[in-house]
Amino acid sequence: MQIKSQTSVKVLLVLASIVIILAGIKAASAIVVPFLLSVFIAMACSPIISWAKQYKLPRALAVVFVILIIVLFGLVLAGLVGQSMNEFSQNIPKYRAQLVEEFSWVLGKLEAFNISVDKQQLLSYLDPGAAMNMATNLLSSLGGVLTNFLLILLIVVFMLFEAESIPKKIHIALDDPSMKMQQIDKFLVSVKNYLAIKTLVSLGTGLIIGIWLYVLGVDHFLLWAVLAFLLNYIPNIGSIIAAVPAVLLAFVQLGAASAGLTALGFVVSNMVMGNVIEPKYMGRGLGLSTLVVFLSLIFWGWLLGTVGMLLSVPLTMIVKIALESSQDTHWIALLLASDDGQQQSSETE
Repeated sequence: MQIKSQTSVKVLLVLASIVIILAGIKAASAIVVPFLLSVFIAMACSPIISWAKQYKLPRALAVVFVILIIVLFGLVLAGLVGQSMNEFSQNIPKYRAQLVEEFSWVLGKLEAFNISVDKQQLLSYLDPGAAMNMATNLLSSLGGVLTNFLLILLIVVFMLFEAESIPKKIHIALDDPSMKMQQIDKFLVSVKNYLAIKTLVSLGTGLIIGIWLYVLGVDHFLLWAVLAFLLNYIPNIGSIIAAVPAVLLAFVQLGAASAGLTALGFVVSNMVMGNVIEPKYMGRGLGLSTLVVFLSLIFWGWLLGTVGMLLSVPLTMIVKIALESSQDTHWIALLLASDDGQQQSSETE
């Protein structure tokens, strides 16, 4: 009886601690979000530093080169995306008028079957302004976070300079000065590899989508390419969310055939990058179930806002990898994994 009581108290203390920690993170989200972005950017760029070390290039020179790439990429992207968002907002009335013309034949067909539909009500559900606000609001929220760009950049610089000593510090902090715990090294390597590979795959996906939409003649193709790049961090759901505004705009602007080709481009690119390229370099052992992906999107979005939604899967992956590193919590990681990940974990054991 006493043992059960002690166990119940321990569980309650753990749950209370988790609630307090989450409340603290939510209250300090203005500080936590830029820090998390800095960590992810630094981890994604660390393979470039390692590659430069193999060729005996000075670490300082490699860090400066990486920072120049980040700054140049950020400035060009911010300028082009900002211009596309302004043009898109100005063209909303034109897209709304084109939408009325596109759906006039649908209403005519329905009336032929004695089905009466209120045109204004139908257009309110299919309003391009309302449907595409999700994309623009997402990018605007991210732009608001990037107002701390200088702070994020400085944190990334210091992290890249100290990247070599961080694993040693973690070993010492966890009372393992002789560095015998291989789980720590496996955790750090897995997280770094996951973020680096996912970033490259997302860049490839955004590039393919941008080129495809440019060939089709869809307006603001760069805006939708950036959205595809960002939402590719969310598997399964992210590609669908990224495709909706682009397909809708293609339908309004160019017609049903171009909308179908746009959707086909999203499907093919995500099948190739997500089911062929990514598993080849990352493996399937890091997979999350679709339910966990959806729930993590809701949870991290509630906790950290828009950036939390974009980083929901990487953050959940870090939690999963950390849980896999300990035998006591390995069963929780199995609950988070997809069927392929569970099968591979069982074979490894």
